[in-house]
Amino acid sequence: MQDLQTLRAFVTVAREGSVSRAAERLHLTQPAVSLKLKRLQEGLELTLFRRRPQGLDLTEDGQALLPAAEKALAAVAAFDQSARALHSTLRGRLKIGTIVDPEFIRLGAFLHRLVERAPQLETELSHGMSGSVLERVRRGELDVGFFLAPPDEGPGGNAAEVAHRELTHFHYHVIAPAGWGSRLAGADWMRLARLPWIVTPPDSVHHRLLHGVLDPLGLAPNGVAQVDQEACMLDLVRAGVGLSLARDALAMAERQERGLVVAEGIRLPCALCFIWRRDRGQEAVIAEALEVLERVWGSP
Repeated sequence: MQDLQTLRAFVTVAREGSVSRAAERLHLTQPAVSLKLKRLQEGLELTLFRRRPQGLDLTEDGQALLPAAEKALAAVAAFDQSARALHSTLRGRLKIGTIVDPEFIRLGAFLHRLVERAPQLETELSHGMSGSVLERVRRGELDVGFFLAPPDEGPGGNAAEVAHRELTHFHYHVIAPAGWGSRLAGADWMRLARLPWIVTPPDSVHHRLLHGVLDPLGLAPNGVAQVDQEACMLDLVRAGVGLSLARDALAMAERQERGLVVAEGIRLPCALCFIWRRDRGQEAVIAEALEVLERVWGSP
């Protein structure tokens, strides 16, 4: 088995056609290169070069062995590159809190980019409501998460240790069962509050947005059912149980496809945010997630 320095000497002399030029390329002396070639030929019991006035040419045996030598050197170089890459490859696990539906938060694109950039990084997804994701990020149970809040509000003053980045702005609409158009026509919040509502737990952004409007007016929704999943809310509205809030796209799709009623002139602004603890922002896995997030979402 030949050592790498000998193979490099053989390949370099073959390419340069000269021991002196090969020695310069390899940063060796000419006698050292000549000795390596001599030992290689003796070990193989083959003549690999013939002398010419202009330098050295490969013999037929030398030409036959050159591709194999080049392939061996390339394989070693690829091995070294892979080994070096492992030193800079991001490893570990990123625990991500998700909310609503994957398409809305662009979860697929986010994870795809993340895996491309950091193939050794494991991801663990945990689905919940905005408020529960926030609390778990605060406690360190999740590294990062998605969160919904009114624009420019983020997690709020009670969670100053949590940083956030707004990804996009949208609106929530009041939706009602099909056939309720007359009940919603011209309705203000006082009338709407008296109608039956499908309400959500305090951890839900629906709860925070709705109470953000009603509490200052001294009103409370007439809750007839409480759910914690967006799909359940929509099912109950379709079934004629009561009112609910729905995001722009959902509200418009439900109106067009199922005939649900959307209250005119009432829109509650909201922002999709990405959150993490401020004191962990420089951790490698979180910094990588933020970099990928910027590529997927850009500026809101």
